[in-house]
Amino acid sequence: MTTLRLSDYKVYSKFIENLAKKLTRHYYLKLNKKFKTSNKLKGKGYDPVTSADKAFEKFIRKEVNSKFPSHQIIGEEFGHQKSKSDFTWVIDPIDGTRSFVIGNPTWSNLISLNYKGAPVVGLANFPILKKYYFNSSNKAAHVVENGKKRKIKVNINAKFSNMKMSAAFHGGLTLNQQKKIPKILKLMQFPCADALSYSHFAEGKVDVVLQCSNKIWDIHPLIPIINAAGGVASTWGNQNPIKAGNIVCSANKTIHNKILKILKPVSK
Repeated sequence: MTTLRLSDYKVYSKFIENLAKKLTRHYYLKLNKKFKTSNKLKGKGYDPVTSADKAFEKFIRKEVNSKFPSHQIIGEEFGHQKSKSDFTWVIDPIDGTRSFVIGNPTWSNLISLNYKGAPVVGLANFPILKKYYFNSSNKAAHVVENGKKRKIKVNINAKFSNMKMSAAFHGGLTLNQQKKIPKILKLMQFPCADALSYSHFAEGKVDVVLQCSNKIWDIHPLIPIINAAGGVASTWGNQNPIKAGNIVCSANKTIHNKILKILKPVSK
């Protein structure tokens, strides 16, 4: 596992905490108004992007460049700003753009700092909900809500027999594939809301999160938070979650291994 020195964690976690507050202020001052929406897939499906997505990413890039000008940046909307640095910021300016478009409050700003390719610091900021999640080391994750910070942990004592699962396929599985995992379908009993589900998992509110079709900017910012909260994360094929794609997070290894076994028919 790639980690930073505690002094480095302190610098970067302070930066993302300040950035979370700035992003929420920026939304209410500049972006809480009518916006333009377009479809990236242009008739081959639906993948919306709004003027707010682009404005958020420009704002985040400006903040990162002003503080860490040598670092690389990868953003969903404006691509890869390369350098020779071992540090790379990965940005999803609005995770849950569909929610944003229709007025659901569950969308977020997701940002990770990767060191030598591995996510080490993460932020999930929810402007409408007025809270954000982040990690301050590889063993400490927090939520700040209504100005109050508290440490969070997954529900490590959860049992498979009474676990709470939040899951969504996001169009990533065909009907025939879904028929191969009937146990998963029966276990999908709690709502799934993009990054908020992973954040609730890190708080111990749900015990398993299962989603399809994650891009790196969807999952990299959440990996350090999940790890620091004591969770277990992998692809459905039990590979490192930094590969993105189909992701499952569990509160403990026992549950995780059982879920992976059930997912085997669709994990190839």
